[in-house]
Amino acid sequence: MKQLKGAFPVLITPMDQDGEINFNGLKQNIEHFIEHDVAGIVVNGSTGEFVSLTQEERFKVTQTAIAQVNGRIPLIVGTAAETTADAVVYTRQAEDAGADAALLINSYYAHPKDEEIYEHFKTVAESVSLPIMIYNNPFTSGVDIGQETILKVARDVENITHIKESSGEIRKVRDITRQGKGFLQTFCGADDLVLESLLVGATGWISVAGNVAPQLATDLFNCVQEGHYEKAWDLYDRILPLCNFLEGSGKYVQIVKRAMDLQGLAGGPSRKPRLPLTEEEDATLQEILDIMFALEK
Repeated sequence: MKQLKGAFPVLITPMDQDGEINFNGLKQNIEHFIEHDVAGIVVNGSTGEFVSLTQEERFKVTQTAIAQVNGRIPLIVGTAAETTADAVVYTRQAEDAGADAALLINSYYAHPKDEEIYEHFKTVAESVSLPIMIYNNPFTSGVDIGQETILKVARDVENITHIKESSGEIRKVRDITRQGKGFLQTFCGADDLVLESLLVGATGWISVAGNVAPQLATDLFNCVQEGHYEKAWDLYDRILPLCNFLEGSGKYVQIVKRAMDLQGLAGGPSRKPRLPLTEEEDATLQEILDIMFALEK
């Protein structure tokens, strides 16, 4: 098993103007991230618009990404689905294709109770042997999974090894990390709390901002690991305006795609109902990027 540790950009799914997936662009973006020393990448996550993709498209994104990475860095595949049966299908496909781990959130429409979430995670994880990173994000799924449920399912199911914690509650990150020591590792999933999460023991970061500034995200993580805290705070100050904009805008997918386009990378439009940035939002993004990259230099 490859080590899952560090800053992992959660990739957008680039698209052409007609809304079709730009698979060549996906390959080029992956090369860009590898050149910038990212610890790993994630595909078919929320930032990748997985809910807007067909099953066949999700399978092809997985296969394309795995072939392009070719074992050079760890690759996590999002395998979320509304039903447990569908999540099993996606997770088995990811394993068969050669993914290093799967990222799995609870049902996002049914608003399941904790005992239902426990059974969902357990059933999907036991259908495969690859590592499972469970995912708590009440803002997108409508459910804030209880801390005890998270710890219990990780204790009970051997290949549930990580959690992406995106509740925005730093005490939850702290307590899960400390109480899960030895059987569950925590990844930060809230870009605007990444340094705080790393300081309370998180060992990774599934980063939306890492699409836009992969080297900065990587350097921030590495500074914390090396104990260079003043430099880490400096890097955090540089990237935090982007993180805040992503977390607070409701348009994190469109922001990243536009930022990729502005850097000459593959972005493109999002599928409706997502609409492009307004002129004001676009101007805000460009101002943030101008300042961030000027400071980075």
